[in-house]
Amino acid sequence: MSEEPVFYLIPGLGADERVFQRWQLAGAVHVLQWLPPQSAAEGLPHYAARLAAAVPPGQPCWVVGVSFGGLLALEVARLRPRARAVLVSSLAGPHELRWLLRLARATGLYRLVPPALLQQMPRLAGWAFGVKTRGEYALLRQIIADTDPAFARWAIGQLLRWPGVPGPGPAARLHGGRDRLLPAPNAGIDYLVADAGHFLVVSHAAPISRFLNQLAAAAGPQDDLRLT
Repeated sequence: MSEEPVFYLIPGLGADERVFQRWQLAGAVHVLQWLPPQSAAEGLPHYAARLAAAVPPGQPCWVVGVSFGGLLALEVARLRPRARAVLVSSLAGPHELRWLLRLARATGLYRLVPPALLQQMPRLAGWAFGVKTRGEYALLRQIIADTDPAFARWAIGQLLRWPGVPGPGPAARLHGGRDRLLPAPNAGIDYLVADAGHFLVVSHAAPISRFLNQLAAAAGPQDDLRLT
């Protein structure tokens, strides 16, 4: 069996392979595409099981999830014991939700916020994601414009109601020090980019790529990858 690292990448809510276009990973790379929820009531574990169908059960690999995709990375890794989850600008559990999101979770007020709000207020979206260049802003606007509002409503509800997963947690975490959407926790971050926002996946593609390549190389042969 080849020792080449295998990466499965899960973008953030409503995003796609465009956010990974600057990444340079030394190995086989697969971007997992979002699936339409089977219903408004489909839970994250069930959804993750459908997403995990693209990951061979016996394949050692890295499942890298960005933002909302990080929750799915943890869920997929739970179903694939030879996979390791890596989180980028994401949550390791519901305890890391900021107080405003915990309030929205407790009261259900998030249901009253139209998912298309950021589409109508692109400058607010740019501020929230911490974009710094025209290119980043243009890409963010394209991604938001292409996001299905029904999927966004389902995903936001799932994020806020997510109970987390048991086990040792992610193999590694990367986060921006100026993330306004999901602020970095006080501990547990392996690679903190002090001046980066939530758009870390795009704005700091080169250092993220280096970190992931070094992480995979340090793990040794892919056959040895196991959750511990």
